[in-house]
Amino acid sequence: MISVLKKRLRDRTLSAVDLYAKTLSDIENKSDLNAFVHVTRDGDQRAVESHKRLQDGTQRPLEGIPIAVKDNFCTKGVPTTCASKMLQNFVPVYDATVVERLKAAGAIIIGKTNLDEFAMGSGTVDSIFGPTKNVWRSKPNQWHIAGGSSGGSCVAVASGMCVAALGSDTGGSIRNPASYCGVVGYKPSYGLLSRHGLIPLVNSMDVPGIAAKTVEDVVTVLSVLIGPDANDSTCVDTNLDTNSFQTNFLIDKCRIGIPEEYNCEGLSNEVKETWDYIANLINDSKGAVQKVSMPHTSVSIATYSVLNACEVASNMSRYTGLFYGYRSTDDHKSFESLISTSRMEALGEVVRSRILSGNFFLLRSNYEKYFMQSLKVRRLISDDFKNLWKSNYDFLVTPTTLSTAPLLSEFKSLDNRTQCATQDYCTQPANMTGCPAITIPVKLSSNKMPISIQIMASNFDDIRLLQFANWLEKKLQFSQDYL
Repeated sequence: MISVLKKRLRDRTLSAVDLYAKTLSDIENKSDLNAFVHVTRDGDQRAVESHKRLQDGTQRPLEGIPIAVKDNFCTKGVPTTCASKMLQNFVPVYDATVVERLKAAGAIIIGKTNLDEFAMGSGTVDSIFGPTKNVWRSKPNQWHIAGGSSGGSCVAVASGMCVAALGSDTGGSIRNPASYCGVVGYKPSYGLLSRHGLIPLVNSMDVPGIAAKTVEDVVTVLSVLIGPDANDSTCVDTNLDTNSFQTNFLIDKCRIGIPEEYNCEGLSNEVKETWDYIANLINDSKGAVQKVSMPHTSVSIATYSVLNACEVASNMSRYTGLFYGYRSTDDHKSFESLISTSRMEALGEVVRSRILSGNFFLLRSNYEKYFMQSLKVRRLISDDFKNLWKSNYDFLVTPTTLSTAPLLSEFKSLDNRTQCATQDYCTQPANMTGCPAITIPVKLSSNKMPISIQIMASNFDDIRLLQFANWLEKKLQFSQDYL
């Protein structure tokens, strides 16, 4: 999609000004989906600049391309709320590094997309702006969840409001909604992209992610984001060359693992059949497909839940109302009263619940029992992956989600903790070990909802992962025309 737009912009069959105007019109016409929480309607000047650059041949890699940004990335002069009352009036004075690099590449940031409050959820339903609705519907007037927490970004792409969007991924937050919305969702290796300006949830697992309609579009966006950043000590110089994505990919040289532990309780028959179909397709194409065991998968979600809550409690401790964020207007007689009331009024139940859980796990009496034990189990989970890479497996192929997107009413019938434990089962292990992962749409279910598949590779083997995903995508030829 991006390559088509770039060609039309170069050929002058489409102007950057007209593309920007059409994007704004599409966002307005599809506002019922609630994908955007803030639309930057001051991009006319940037569109004019892009138009001039395209005319005089000085265009940049993403010149004039509209891209959306999840509302937990700082954007200079544009509200960044994390879908929370706590930050509803926060306007950053700087851009997140990934946003800065998009702008430097000529992209036009069209707006901020909806999410679960502080990215704590798997549905994009826990937001002060209300839930985001999936553009796919099994029946008229029956809304399905978008997935989360990057649901706004994935719906924006799936509905055609933009061709690509930034999200974040801590336990599946870009892959989960991408799967439900029938788009490509890419989580890079931890440390490949800068986290500077991404409001933290879980520092040891957060990564910026990319949602797009095709794998090629993901690579195009990735190529301008990649590189070390002095503002983020976890961002490393890997010397990955995105140009190597264009080289030939030979599936018959690859060894693919099918982890038997991902065939878990709750996995729907249609998702299992799709997983088997992909394994057979690869095998028929001369790829070496073998069942493998990752014995600590069953305890991964519990380990993730403990570590997630502990880091959340630490990160959220800054929101006191004393220095920034929402401050209660009640008459308080102590700092303690001001802080507790401000947090009670400004933070949702889900966020408060995770803070309380994290503080419980970090109590001196519980520290060794929960936090330290979880760190040890995380190492075992990571070793499961490392042992497979050492055994010369190139990729792992698994389900992304256990089912297609549930109805909004069904999803809300269970609490957030239960939903996350279910929806993140297949995705969070990649965050625990830091390896890259991508989800691509495969087919439609019997009720006409997207079913996707996940691919994982060894840490910083992102280019080969994207090559394999691109190869598989071309084999499948899943079409957005279903919409």
